[in-house]
Amino acid sequence: MPRDDAPVRARLGAVAHSAWPVRLTWLVLPLLAGPALGDALGDASRPVQVVASVGLWAAWLAVLVATMVPTTVSLTALRIAAPGAVAASLVALGATGATAAGVVGVVAALCAGLAALAPETAEVFVDGSSYGDERRLPLRVPAALLLGPAELAWAAVAAGVCAGPLLLAARQWVAGAVALAVGAAAAVWGVRVLHALARRWLVFVPAGVVVHDPLTLVEPVLLRRAVVRSFGPAPADTSAVDLTGGASGLALEALLTDPVSVVPVAPRRTPTELKDVTAVLVTPSRPGRVVAEARRRRIG
Repeated sequence: MPRDDAPVRARLGAVAHSAWPVRLTWLVLPLLAGPALGDALGDASRPVQVVASVGLWAAWLAVLVATMVPTTVSLTALRIAAPGAVAASLVALGATGATAAGVVGVVAALCAGLAALAPETAEVFVDGSSYGDERRLPLRVPAALLLGPAELAWAAVAAGVCAGPLLLAARQWVAGAVALAVGAAAAVWGVRVLHALARRWLVFVPAGVVVHDPLTLVEPVLLRRAVVRSFGPAPADTSAVDLTGGASGLALEALLTDPVSVVPVAPRRTPTELKDVTAVLVTPSRPGRVVAEARRRRIG
């Protein structure tokens, strides 16, 4: 008789849609990327080597712990550190040349980065902050923020954390002190911006579904189950109020039987206005999961 491998596929699918891919790729990162980073620091002074090594190990350990406790705060830490690992590995590859260790380090860092930025990872970590009978599913990042602002915020964090200590270790006292002061403020700003991107989600609750998006709404809005007529892919000619923030991907439309009051975020120097809407658009990271959850809870 043919072997039924459905249970095996189900287990593999469950692992792939969990925090384990990012945990494992981050766990082995020092073994695969560490040698190239060590070689790149070989010509630096001893104080710089010590500061850089302590910083790298501290960041790796902090993020490893964060992967064990999935929350939105952990997701922000992961989204900052994983691209940092890629950048550090690329710098090491440039400093040491195309050595085998350098190539392996870049590949390992890229795998960790892809796992960290995967929609499945975001879903696991966002839902880790749920309470009781909640299910949180992330929204896509607006395209306009992915084309510069998000990278700028990340660069502010990376430079703000690294520049000051390394300059001081190199005995560049004035430049190091200035970088430390300016970098601290820049890092705080960058973390706040990146954390706001991790706090965008739909929350399925017993009463309905909540749109929680500080980039498009002044306050979260509850779409009660009783007033949601339909919830699914938006038609091309929809006139629903756009709460996607310009995110790319499949937009879902929640069509309502009764108006719901929302306060969209207004452009700078423009007063916010209360609006009564009968349909809204959102763009989840994984629309299929959102539609399935809505059906499971009999919403729409």
